[in-house]
Amino acid sequence: MSCNIMVVEDEIFVATEIEYVVEELGYRPVGIAADTASAIKLGPLADIALVDLNLRDGATGRDIGRLLAERHGMTVLFMTANPSQVGDAFPGAVGVLPKPVAEEELKAAVRYTVALREAREATAPPRLRVFA
Repeated sequence: MSCNIMVVEDEIFVATEIEYVVEELGYRPVGIAADTASAIKLGPLADIALVDLNLRDGATGRDIGRLLAERHGMTVLFMTANPSQVGDAFPGAVGVLPKPVAEEELKAAVRYTVALREAREATAPPRLRVFA
C-alpha cells in the first residue's frame, strides 16, 4: 500500500526537503500546506500529515492536526522545535518528533508512521515521543 503524505510546514526549504525524503522512501507527497486554509484544501488527498506547530497563520498546527484526523481520518505526526507545546494525544495522532531532524531520523519516523497507519508492527525512532 502506498501512502499519500502532506507536509504542513511554512518554511519552504524545510518543507521541500521533507517532501524529497517522503518521495525517496517511495511514498507520494501530495503537497505543502503553510497554513490552515491550504491544509484543509489538501486534506482529502492525504493519508498522513507531517505537521509543524507554528505556521504562516500562527500556532495553528495542533488544531490543523486534530481537524485533519477528525475530518479525514488522517494519521498525524507532529514535527516541531517546540515539542512541549503539542500537548496531549488525540485519536489519529502518532507523536512528536523534535526539530531539527536528521535525514535518517526523518526517514525512520515516516516509516514508523506509515507502519502504524497500515497496522503493521514497527519500532519508533529514539527521539520520537510516541503518544500512548
